[in-house]
Amino acid sequence: MDKAERNYNIIKEFALEKLYLSLFGVTETKQLYNDMSDELRDASNELIYAISVAFKLSDAVIDSLVDHPTRLYMHHYQAVNRYLDSSALLIGKIIEELGGKYIAVPASLFLSKEEKHRSHLSHRTAAYFAGLGWIGRNNLLVTPEFGSRVRLVTILTDLELKTDTPMEFGCGDCYECIKACPAGALTENGYDFEKCFKLLSYFVGKYNVGHHICGLCVKACRGKR
Repeated sequence: MDKAERNYNIIKEFALEKLYLSLFGVTETKQLYNDMSDELRDASNELIYAISVAFKLSDAVIDSLVDHPTRLYMHHYQAVNRYLDSSALLIGKIIEELGGKYIAVPASLFLSKEEKHRSHLSHRTAAYFAGLGWIGRNNLLVTPEFGSRVRLVTILTDLELKTDTPMEFGCGDCYECIKACPAGALTENGYDFEKCFKLLSYFVGKYNVGHHICGLCVKACRGKR
């Protein structure tokens, strides 16, 4: 076993068995360069690997959604994001113990109101290149195990790691997310961000959820269980 594979196995075992994360993969940061903010690109120019991890959302919470996001879902969404951020820091400490450096990219952080949903890095893109799943018709990461019922975080590092292979598109003849979208933002021709964001903004005020979240296309995408 070479050093890259050994490091990979140590971190993966820690992430899945000690932190109870659900999925783990690694890609090279050069795949993500165009998706990075200028700030992150400047800070991470020597960090050539990206670790992507996922935490599975609660089926009970997701299945409780009917036609709009709820405060119960909002709290779960926030709690999982906080846990992912904490987990990323703990993975970073393992990286340091193995002799590497790291940057834990926040699980959910928008850079400005003007750049709608623009963050330091697309965790979805990182997860795709790290082999966790594919980009589905819902414009989200779809995993074979859990569908889109996951939240993601990314850790950049210079620690030598083996990398994973992206998956092919796997939605097949499933169109449940398109049927479920209350904004009509999902079609066979692609995703309409403005339609989605307009409805999410309405949900924020109507249901006092505090975040631009919905969850209905997530509910519709269960994976191959």
